[in-house]
Amino acid sequence: MHCDTISSLYGKRKKGSAETLLCNGGHVDVEKLRRGGVLVQNFALFVDRGKTEDPFDEAKRMAAFYHEELKQCSEWMAPALTFREMEKNEREGKISALLTVEEGAVCAGSLTGLHQLYEWGVRMMTLTWNYPNEIGYPNLNFDHMGHSTDPASGDAGSSDGPGQLPFYRVADCEHGLTEKGKELVEEMERIGMIIDVSHLSDAGFYDVLAHTKKPFVASHSNARAVCPSVRNLTDDMLRRLSERGGVAGLNFCPDFLAEAGEGESNPGTIAAVVEHARHMAKAGGIDRIGLGSDFDGIDGHAQLKDCSYLPKLADALRRAGFTESEVEKIFHKNVLRVYRELL
Repeated sequence: MHCDTISSLYGKRKKGSAETLLCNGGHVDVEKLRRGGVLVQNFALFVDRGKTEDPFDEAKRMAAFYHEELKQCSEWMAPALTFREMEKNEREGKISALLTVEEGAVCAGSLTGLHQLYEWGVRMMTLTWNYPNEIGYPNLNFDHMGHSTDPASGDAGSSDGPGQLPFYRVADCEHGLTEKGKELVEEMERIGMIIDVSHLSDAGFYDVLAHTKKPFVASHSNARAVCPSVRNLTDDMLRRLSERGGVAGLNFCPDFLAEAGEGESNPGTIAAVVEHARHMAKAGGIDRIGLGSDFDGIDGHAQLKDCSYLPKLADALRRAGFTESEVEKIFHKNVLRVYRELL
């Protein structure tokens, strides 16, 4: 449900790189997707609002880049705006590409801006990244902490002090959706753009729950009970997401999988991903887990080095006692069920 490959390639292209979506040195390209047996890949237009004067214009340029790259991959990959188009692409032996946005500031709180994203082909939007915007507030707030050197982990320096929790353990339970944000999520639900609450504050999660009726997703968030980063979901959130019929996508970022001690390395293990899947199944049910990876938006994972390694995760889940049916749910059936309902 989430990767930052288009944003990564777009940034490299502006610096003169010749890397393409077909083949590159990152975590996701067509060749690796085919080796990994991927059916649908969501491609996020990620905009760093702290480094961008005009998020909408930057996203527009990035969307044009995405569509041009897809043309070069047309033999193996095709865009999908609906679930039926995903089925058609599968019949034709092609991977489906679903366009998303990560950072709701792109539409600047405007319904017109939201509708323009939809016209570009955007069918999912992560409401915030790590800054407050016109829609709402995140849990890791760079406006308070300064900009991160590692956007994936939110490592913006510690706010620790005597008796204080590390910044990544401090959830925002006060600031949620703005009034404009409530209007926008209701409109997203109406037009058929999937609401993504990854990065959103705890208060924002419950605001989405209160102001929507259909399923929504946390495209790349794990279980907070296993790893205490506030980028992950509490057990109550997992239950509420489950009751609503949504899904949460396992994030492979090591800092969201396990808490490392001071000075310890945190390379990432498949066992940690399995542990999150087991807990999420216990808290929210096996039908509510998907894959969110965050590939090309994280430094890496020592054992899931790119998307071609996904079969290794499937094997590890089987060895851990997940049935074949449960593995299939995690890998595609749960997310496709949501797409069938919403797209």
